[in-house]
Amino acid sequence: MKEEVRLMKGNEAIAHAAIRYGCDGYFGYPITPQSEVLETLEELMPWETTGMVVLQAESEVAAINMIYGAASTGKAVMTSSSSPGVSLKQEGISYMAGASLPALVLNVMRGGPGLGTIQPSQADYFQATKGGGHGDYRLIVLAPSTVQEMVDFVGLGFDLAFKYRNPAMILADGIVGQMMEKVVLPEQRPRRTEDEIREQCPWAANGRKNLRKRNVITSLELESSKMEEINNMLQARYSEIEKNETRWEEIGVENADYLMVAFGSVARICDKARELAAEKGIKVGIIRPITLWPFPTEAVAKVAMGKKGVLVVELNAGQMIEDVRLSVHDSLPVEHFGRMGGIIPSPEEVVNALVEKIIKK
Repeated sequence: MKEEVRLMKGNEAIAHAAIRYGCDGYFGYPITPQSEVLETLEELMPWETTGMVVLQAESEVAAINMIYGAASTGKAVMTSSSSPGVSLKQEGISYMAGASLPALVLNVMRGGPGLGTIQPSQADYFQATKGGGHGDYRLIVLAPSTVQEMVDFVGLGFDLAFKYRNPAMILADGIVGQMMEKVVLPEQRPRRTEDEIREQCPWAANGRKNLRKRNVITSLELESSKMEEINNMLQARYSEIEKNETRWEEIGVENADYLMVAFGSVARICDKARELAAEKGIKVGIIRPITLWPFPTEAVAKVAMGKKGVLVVELNAGQMIEDVRLSVHDSLPVEHFGRMGGIIPSPEEVVNALVEKIIKK
């Protein structure tokens, strides 16, 4: 398949991008608002064209453990779910992080806690960036704000996962998963042969040429000193990721008096709010974290320098604001504006919040 321009939903774009990346397998379970990922894969039937395995598991727990097993053989595998489903996958994600396995997880967030609502949310920020499972581990977390980024981040997520032997997550909100936009789909990558996988992934269970002696893939270590060595190795890896893989976007920050920080679809709302604020004579810039982990701490600190105040806009009760406050000087006012329960703020509401929470104070 050649590069192609299409109009499609974010969830559909994920499915197309996975096939074109050369993904070896998808294991998932339906849940709103991301069910179109699995449905699109079933409709496209890539097992007949590329050999990609597509399987609806009996549960989210089963799906993530299938990913764990397949990832241990060096295969490029992925799963997708929404907030409550990702909660069920956390144990398996922690196991993969502990076993240094690459895999891609998509979370199209819905409102919570609990079963909550099927409407958009960004309330899984803590779960994704702080390690929702157990232990001192991190995920590489990418936050798309467009359908095109949903496409692009499949390849980027897989590439980073294999580069650092660590699970990566695309953390999208329900708006990005459900909205339709024009996208450019990449050319089809060939799937790797078994010999190529062994060459690229000598750590895999089948990574040795002599198959009589396989590598052991596990996150279990009963000796404390060795477990500490593993943790130190992981922390060194995370430091390398923080050094090399931080990504963000700056919009109109150079001559701004105030700064807004937002990710995903909310950054698009803030961009319109920036235009409305300019009509009122208020100069506002935006910094959009693209990697939620590693968080662009230094970039936020640099952009915020000299500003009169920062408004953090999220679809939650205030989660990313903690990372923003840790990034900037204590004397700089940092306030939060968010909506919950699936309510999407208008650009006018964002401008009003900026005036009431920052400017008037």
